[in-house]
Amino acid sequence: MRIAFIPCIVRGARAFGSLQLLHTGAQHRGGNDILMGMTSTVTPPIAHRIPTERTLHGTKLQDDYAWLRDVENPEVVAYLEAENAYTEAMTAGHAAQRELLYAEMLSHVQQTDESVPYRDRGWWYWTRTEEGKQYAIHLRRADSPDAAPQVLLDGNQLAEGQSFMAVGDMDVSDSGHLLAYTVDFKGFRQYALRLRDLRSGTEMDFTAERVGSVCWAADSATLFYTVEDEVQKRQYQLWRYSCITGDKTLVLEEPDERFNLAVSRTRDGAYLLLDSSSHITSEVSFLAADQPLGQWQIVMPRVEDVEYDVEHREGYWIIRSNDKGRDCRAYTRPVDVTYSLDADQEVELIPHRAGIMLEAVDVFASFVIACEREQGLPHLRIHRFANPRQLTPAGEISFPDPTYSAYPGYNAEFDVTHFRYAYQSLVAPASVFEYDLETGRSTLLKQQPVPGGFDKSLYATERVWAVASDGVRVPISLVYRKDRFARGSNPLYVYGYGSYGYALPIGFNANRLSLLDRGVVMAYAHIRGGGDMGETWHDAGKMLSKRNTFTDFICCVRHLTASGYGDPARVAIEGGSAGGLLMGAVVNLQPAMFRAVISHVPFVDVMNTMLDPTLPLTIPEYEEWGDPNQAEYFAYMLSYSPYDNLKSGSYPAMLVKTSLHDSQVMYWEPAKYVARLRTLKTDDRPLLLWINMNAGHGGASGRYDHLKEIAFDYAFLLDQLGVHL
Repeated sequence: MRIAFIPCIVRGARAFGSLQLLHTGAQHRGGNDILMGMTSTVTPPIAHRIPTERTLHGTKLQDDYAWLRDVENPEVVAYLEAENAYTEAMTAGHAAQRELLYAEMLSHVQQTDESVPYRDRGWWYWTRTEEGKQYAIHLRRADSPDAAPQVLLDGNQLAEGQSFMAVGDMDVSDSGHLLAYTVDFKGFRQYALRLRDLRSGTEMDFTAERVGSVCWAADSATLFYTVEDEVQKRQYQLWRYSCITGDKTLVLEEPDERFNLAVSRTRDGAYLLLDSSSHITSEVSFLAADQPLGQWQIVMPRVEDVEYDVEHREGYWIIRSNDKGRDCRAYTRPVDVTYSLDADQEVELIPHRAGIMLEAVDVFASFVIACEREQGLPHLRIHRFANPRQLTPAGEISFPDPTYSAYPGYNAEFDVTHFRYAYQSLVAPASVFEYDLETGRSTLLKQQPVPGGFDKSLYATERVWAVASDGVRVPISLVYRKDRFARGSNPLYVYGYGSYGYALPIGFNANRLSLLDRGVVMAYAHIRGGGDMGETWHDAGKMLSKRNTFTDFICCVRHLTASGYGDPARVAIEGGSAGGLLMGAVVNLQPAMFRAVISHVPFVDVMNTMLDPTLPLTIPEYEEWGDPNQAEYFAYMLSYSPYDNLKSGSYPAMLVKTSLHDSQVMYWEPAKYVARLRTLKTDDRPLLLWINMNAGHGGASGRYDHLKEIAFDYAFLLDQLGVHL
């Protein structure tokens, strides 16, 4: 049984200012010859240049800061610590503002809280947070009136003595007796597998390293799990472990370096599934859950550029695939028939419809929920089974706001007449509903409390459309406080991502109130490269069309200011990871457009990263960015790589944040970017680099520590936008 995760705090908008000049007091463990300018006045650290060169496709690439990759070099750590000391000194005048913002945001958090329980195999499962504790506690109780709660896993106990802790995957055996879970204590997405006997609460002897997904077979004694390689962090092996014999067996290995493995189980419990996927191609293998020693079989052999996923019902696979069109369709085929290209095996359930992205098919005993996206908005559409190979449309769940997020909740059981779903918008706190298939009515089970008072009527949310440079209409989601809005004069914050086909989620975050209540208009640009308008939207912002992502964002900002949603002189932007690439690219294209930039774990050193196949993600992501070993892609990627396109001139105020143990965007990318930019910028606006020395891609793992990070960002943003606390 897969355990549901309910995040305590959703990372929201972040955000510097008129600061007192202080001595950094930096102490360096290495020689001082690489650092120039760390004097008793506040001047930024300047990294020493050690040029390295390579020539590819007739073009010379020079990198003066490649030496920052060597984290074992004391001089590298000294430089990173000097950057942190400089940032601390430059933001010391924000201490009171940060404390105020932290207290303000914390006042809107229901610190002691519980998620809505869900039922599975005679147990109710939920999570609880407790005031003063950083991590969630996972609990369950038997489905009986007098049953007492049992702690499955206490994140606070796991985190004792650790500077970082993250739980990865969790699964409870069918018997309910054993828990398999993974945990990371560094932030490098390197999880260790542990087993716990829930009858005694004791840890079992077996452990495994570098584990991704875990799943029990039906016998409650056989565990399947996937393991990553040591270089590319690719889940490439499937292992089987027997709790009875203690034997572990390598079941199979994925040889294609583009592909990652993940093991799971169908909702009806009948089959184990092994998904092997690249960014553009997938293949699913299956095994009867009650035959763990059996031979895995392939549902359909992989075909380049074809993706599919499967569920099971009454001897048939329910398959969602993009084989007939980019926006996907759903069809069935028998489980017990060997795959062939004979279309007679297939019966179509939901046809491909251009412009309506079929994102998922949630299969139950008597109905299907089609999770679709149309005109950039999510839809939950109900279909009933007329027979095992035919669906009948049975309505749609409606939502009130002009822009929102809606998605399936945790529905563990197969044979049910109710469907859990989640809903939230920029002005509606996260809510869990239960839809009754018999009556067609939704019941609110819980809306996330907002202590300290939240009056939805004070705020407005809108959905507007910008026109891109090639005439394409790009949606933007907006929120602002009505009585603080004065057309053309508000500070404007714009967030963007636009990669991997990821649809930018539009949800509620109480942290945002600290900006909205001070008159900041907040906008979220659904630019190409994301999946907001379907898979063709993704296609139009990747590979040799990637520059559309950046020009879309610029057009969105122009549209917002031209329409009076913000003062053109007070625009702040933010993005993280691939959204950090967006930040670097648009600043290079239009530096005068933005007053302030917050860039989290930014993917800015595109060429050096994508030319290094030993780094995690490089080879698989040839399918997203292109392979620079090919001349056409090399020239195109070089044209927008933020690090390579920095030049002398004025830049906005910038706060760049990273983590030492980030495995997705290595710390040296933002460090090199800032080091080079320091030598080129001609203005006196702040350029700050902050490195979390004890975290990974997502920053601090504890919810209170995370909130302090947001307060730091907000103080930067509000100061740069001229908003006084």
